Order: sequence, then C-alpha cells, then structure tokens
Amino acid sequence: MLYRFLAFFVWLFSPKFRVEGVQNVPAEASILVGNHSHMYGPVFAEFYSPVKRWTWCAAEMMKRKSVPEYAFRDFWSGKPRWTHPFFHLLSHLIAPVSELIFTNARTIAVHHDSRVLSTFRDTVNVLEAGESVVVFPECYNRHNNIVCDFQRGFVDTAVIYHRKTGRSLPFVPFYVAPKLKKAVFGQPVYYDPENDLKTERERICLALMDGITQLAADLPRHKVVPYPNCSKKHYPFSLPIEVYDNEETQV
Repeated sequence: MLYRFLAFFVWLFSPKFRVEGVQNVPAEASILVGNHSHMYGPVFAEFYSPVKRWTWCAAEMMKRKSVPEYAFRDFWSGKPRWTHPFFHLLSHLIAPVSELIFTNARTIAVHHDSRVLSTFRDTVNVLEAGESVVVFPECYNRHNNIVCDFQRGFVDTAVIYHRKTGRSLPFVPFYVAPKLKKAVFGQPVYYDPENDLKTERERICLALMDGITQLAADLPRHKVVPYPNCSKKHYPFSLPIEVYDNEETQV
C-alpha cells in the first residue's frame, strides 16, 4: 500500500508524457533502450511504457545498506563540494524509500559482479514470457549533447536469448524529452548472430546512440535533461542555435 501511494505521488507530480513512434516497437519481446534523463526515464518506463515491461535497476538501489554510498556517488558526487554534507545526509534518508520502491516495482536487479549471471537469467526469462525489458545504459563519458556513452554489457542478453530461442533480439531506441513532455520510439536494431560479440556490442550501441540522437534532433529545439546530475543552467540544447535558425528559415 505504501508503494502504491508513493507511486501515485510520483505520477502526480511528474510530466505526463505523450508517446510517439509506438508503431516502431515490435510485437515480440524487445530490449527498449533509452536516455536516462535523471529520474524521468525510469518514470516514463514505469507509467507510460506502451508495452508490458520490466526495467533494469542497479542492485545497490534495492538494498537499504548499499543505497547511501551508491546514491551519493552516482547522483550527487559532481555537485559543488560545499553541498556534499547535505547530499550525504539525503542519500541516507532516501535509503528506505529506495528499497521500498525498487523492490516493489517491476524491476530486474543489475549486479556488477559474479551475480550478473542472475541478471541475464532473469532478463531472458522475462523476454521468453513475451514481455520487454527497459535498459538505461548511459555512463559518465560524453557521447554528444544528447546522450552519454553506453555501457556495452546489456547487449550480451541477445546472445543468451538467441541460444535459448533461436530468435534475434530487437533493441529499440527511445528518447525521453521531459521539457516537451514527450517520448519517442525509433526503428529497432536486431542482433546478428553471424557477427562476433565484440562487433555486435559496438554496432548495436552505436546504432542505438545515433538513433536516440536523431529522435531528439527531429523534435522541436529543446533543453535536454542529461544523464549527469548537473545544474540546470548547464543543460544542453537538442540543436545548436544556428542549426535551429537555418531550419526555421527553410520552413
């Protein structure tokens, strides 16, 4: 009951997303890959996904003891040093709430040690049941003004899935634009079992990052909510002003 109350509270005060490009999402189970956009990506996945889905979640955010260290490091360590005591305190305060939310939501725990095998096992089980899985694979290395570079490991799911089912897993890019209250899905990228895994990791991730970037560029010029937790005055625009002006002139 408490989780449902908190979920309703989050829904009430978060953007009400309009979803476009749903026709690009295959009827079959897929990996839906999006920009994290702070909390907005997971909020979109939880409340507005057009298909039944589970979402990858850092295992550290699902255990009260590990939340403070992980939350501070991942969310707030880039903040000005004088604010660090406040965010250290906040990371401890959110620990029980984080555990409550992420253990009750439709999440799959993502481990970064030998337990990662359970992450892939649970993911493939969900896919075999006909439901999709949402992944936000950005890290802190910048790719462009829209997305940060992707961690590559999530692509390995396709290898296990192909071995078990004989099917090529589709990866569908989507872009979340909180400032426009919109989320857009792009064309899927399919795993090719003829290629070696290293090649596929690179090919699929680059195609997805480019796809997300193009989805953002096709929308009206807007402020991008980036993966790093920085000041709003440093949020980039989806298009440089000169490009936007040229396009407006052409129109």
